[in-house]
Amino acid sequence: MILENGDDDQWQGFKPLTAAQAGQWRQGHPVLSPWRVIGWQVAAGLVLAVVLGLLTGQAGVAWSAGYGVLAVALPAAVFARGLQGRAVPANAVSAAARLLLWEMVKIALTLALLAVAPRLVRELIWPALLAGLVVALVMYWVALAVKPRSQTKSN
Repeated sequence: MILENGDDDQWQGFKPLTAAQAGQWRQGHPVLSPWRVIGWQVAAGLVLAVVLGLLTGQAGVAWSAGYGVLAVALPAAVFARGLQGRAVPANAVSAAARLLLWEMVKIALTLALLAVAPRLVRELIWPALLAGLVVALVMYWVALAVKPRSQTKSN
């Protein structure tokens, strides 16, 4: 492949990995499952709801925090399930369109859940709901920072 402006110089000496090398690299760098992230979100949300409920003595605070987590985790689960469909996109454009579609579904579902929150949660406490949202969103970063264990043990 020849690139303009002499950029092809950076590719000199580049050697693609063999199938065995690529397999070894994949074992050392496992893929982060979206379901693992959602599990972290739910677990952190449960801990937050229980702690806030115990600290304040108000069930409304616990339910509000839990609902805030639900407003992030449920749309994330729908998004993950939508992207794991059986049909494989034919090209990069259709893959990007599929990603964008499910991201829009996720955003719309999150907004809908937030809009109906006052009707679904008695004694809704907005700061607690926002705390639940923040905790669930932070779990994306925590899951990236805490790498999953590789499939094989290193010697």
